[in-house]
Amino acid sequence: MQIAKRVSHIDRLIENKVSFAANNVELSIYDTYESANKVKLTSGEVLFCAMVSGKKVMHVDSCDYHQPFLPHQSFVLAPEQTVHIDFPDASLSSPTTCLAIEISREKIKAVSDKLSLSLCDEVTYQKQLIHAEHNWQTQHCLAKLFHLFSENEHNREYFIDLAMDELIARLLQQQSRDLLLNAVKHTPDRNGLYQAVHYLETHLEQPLDVDKLCKLSCMSRSRFFSQFKKSFATTPQQWLQARRLTEAKAKLKAGAQITAVSFTLGFKHPSQFSRAFKQAFNVTPKNYQLQTLKVDKSD
Repeated sequence: MQIAKRVSHIDRLIENKVSFAANNVELSIYDTYESANKVKLTSGEVLFCAMVSGKKVMHVDSCDYHQPFLPHQSFVLAPEQTVHIDFPDASLSSPTTCLAIEISREKIKAVSDKLSLSLCDEVTYQKQLIHAEHNWQTQHCLAKLFHLFSENEHNREYFIDLAMDELIARLLQQQSRDLLLNAVKHTPDRNGLYQAVHYLETHLEQPLDVDKLCKLSCMSRSRFFSQFKKSFATTPQQWLQARRLTEAKAKLKAGAQITAVSFTLGFKHPSQFSRAFKQAFNVTPKNYQLQTLKVDKSD
């Protein structure tokens, strides 16, 4: 049965759930049709959530976390971690919709082991909350999974398994990058790579200076690129662009002018900044700012 037809059947107004199962994974679509507060959600496995439409406010008391959850964002709960959810804007005409993928710990460990072997460095899942913006790769992966779960072809399970491997790998890499960046922030002198990353973090507006980074890290050019790729699963230039755009989102959310943000973060022209922002987040800087300001006013 097609997903659209299954979802159109409403059994309950709050967290109406439609599920699709495959090996080691279950995909569910949650629709909420009326406002509600403190709706409990927990899982025995890792739960990857992606907002489709509307707004939730997530409360995780164990880590004192209370933040809005919006489209193009993901929210990952550790096994047995409990979240309480508010639905401030849900209605019959405009439901709040979320995609949730429950992933077995065995599946995550298998991908973690393969990723560690590929990178020659240990990559493990840390049992803690992750709240992140989707990049275009993650968004593409989710769209692929949504399509695969709605199919009934003979090789469906095989292709779902491949797509899940990619999603889990990106989840693990995102968490590893976040943990590494946090370590860089607190101990920038720990090693050469940390010093190079700390320099990038504090000079986002400047063009990439590879010679400077190699000098700070005490590495040759080839070794620096190799170590950077292993740690961040991306090149220094791609990383710098992503960090600039992430910082731009924070500045836009705070009400900064788009032109000022583009020049402050090293973009040569506002049009260049707008193109890069739209490609990364599937929304223009102006529309993103309007959306976030609207959300802030509704809180």
